[in-house]
Amino acid sequence: MKSRKLLPELSGYRDLQAMAQELKSTAMEQLFAEDPGRAADFTLQAAGLQLDYSKHLLTRQALEALLELAIDCGLEGDVAALFDGEHINNTEDRPALHTLLRASSSHGMDDRFKQVCESRDKMQRWAEQLNDGLRKGFSGATITDVVNIGIGGSDLGPRLVTEALKPFHGSVGCHFVANVDPADLQDTLLDLDPETTLFIVCSKSFRTEETLTNSLAARAWLTNAGANESDLDKHFVAVTSNLAAAAEFGIPSENCLPMWDWVGGRYSVWSAIGLSCAVAVGWTRFREFLAGAEAMDEHFRSSDPAANMPLLMGLLEVWYSNFFDAGNHVVLPYDNSLQRLPDFLQQLTMESNGKRVNADGRPLPYNTGAVLWGSAGTMGQHSFHQLLHQGTLLCPADFVLPLQTHTGMHEQHRRLVANCLAQSRTLMVGRTPEAARTALLGRGLDEAEADRLAPHLAMPGSRPNSVITMECLSPATLGALLALYEHRTFCSARLWGINPFDQWGVELGKEIGTEILGRLCGEEGSGEMDPATERLLREWRRAQT
Repeated sequence: MKSRKLLPELSGYRDLQAMAQELKSTAMEQLFAEDPGRAADFTLQAAGLQLDYSKHLLTRQALEALLELAIDCGLEGDVAALFDGEHINNTEDRPALHTLLRASSSHGMDDRFKQVCESRDKMQRWAEQLNDGLRKGFSGATITDVVNIGIGGSDLGPRLVTEALKPFHGSVGCHFVANVDPADLQDTLLDLDPETTLFIVCSKSFRTEETLTNSLAARAWLTNAGANESDLDKHFVAVTSNLAAAAEFGIPSENCLPMWDWVGGRYSVWSAIGLSCAVAVGWTRFREFLAGAEAMDEHFRSSDPAANMPLLMGLLEVWYSNFFDAGNHVVLPYDNSLQRLPDFLQQLTMESNGKRVNADGRPLPYNTGAVLWGSAGTMGQHSFHQLLHQGTLLCPADFVLPLQTHTGMHEQHRRLVANCLAQSRTLMVGRTPEAARTALLGRGLDEAEADRLAPHLAMPGSRPNSVITMECLSPATLGALLALYEHRTFCSARLWGINPFDQWGVELGKEIGTEILGRLCGEEGSGEMDPATERLLREWRRAQT
């Protein structure tokens, strides 16, 4: 990557600081009153999604200045480099080609696209054979359940997609194990039959501690039930680049699907890591999932900046993180099928953009990588929405709302939609102390009591939020939604000047974890520990006696 300007060095940065300072004391309703076309003009559509970003502390002048930031930081060239396969992941000297995984043509990268197509063909065969009942276990019984064993990107993406697309599931049950805590695997296997269960082991190195530990336990579960070592190929598939380690485990090469170093784990659900999803919904639906993401890719790649959905969302993240000191972002899916979306987005955004130096290695004098959190509506309304409405923290929000339900329970869905739109509007309008006092008087309180309680009922309003809608949650719209957040994350990263495709911050914990495990196993020379850790090691040893 070329040397980049820091955010405060970009054109219009100081002007944006002044605009933000003024908007902090501006009522959002005033922005609508002064700009009758705001609701329509601050809404756009792409790839089956609609983004309404009209309820933000944002004027047309501020939006133009934010777009200037994107121009001055060279974001257009970065987008081209991303799709053209340049080594935009500069610290690891490799491209980031998750977009190629869902592409329908090679975009000039014929060799890599050939590998992608070969992997897709293998995924399709496994998905179709399992759904057609053609795969048998060691006893000759038909495989009825698949368990995905992975962690991080090898779990969060497939788990989200499989659960979100439950209305499209076929006949094979799909389950997920990630935690090295034995209870996770044990609880999953309680209702499964060893004779009819297939495990998909997802680990690029086939050395990931949690994944390998769970896989070994799954293998023991099978052999204890009567499977021989020679039967393991009937019950294990691996998604890995370490064929030798997989073979040593008992998984032959014909049962292995590839992973590539030009795709990070958090961007890998479009690859063979998504095999469990393809099994769950069938190959046709999985291709629709890929196509929805590709449609968002094309929008991101070709749209004018002012009408570019991922870019605008990235600009808004930087706007609140760096000009309003928000430091966090809440995602509120109003569809129970999307309850895992915040979990998935936490890894996507915070592993990508939780960096303290820019791509050149220079320390950054400003915040990056906002904390992302959230849960499915309406549960959050009865827990943390209090903080959103009346807390001292500014929490920009994304509401995600399918306009139709797969359940057939339309009256209940109508209430869900009403709650979503009400929360979005309440964040915007708030309630003045005067309105709170009037409401209290209307409840029959006397004036003194109304005066006392009014500050407790008042809400500041003007809390920024976007509403992302789709006709229904389908494989295509889900694919578009995940790709939207991938590209939003990329845009924020480039505006901050950082590389979103490495994750060196996870390495040291793994190394120290290995040392501590050695100490727990009684190994000599497993590294010196601090007094606090030594005390906890002694506590653990005591608890084992």
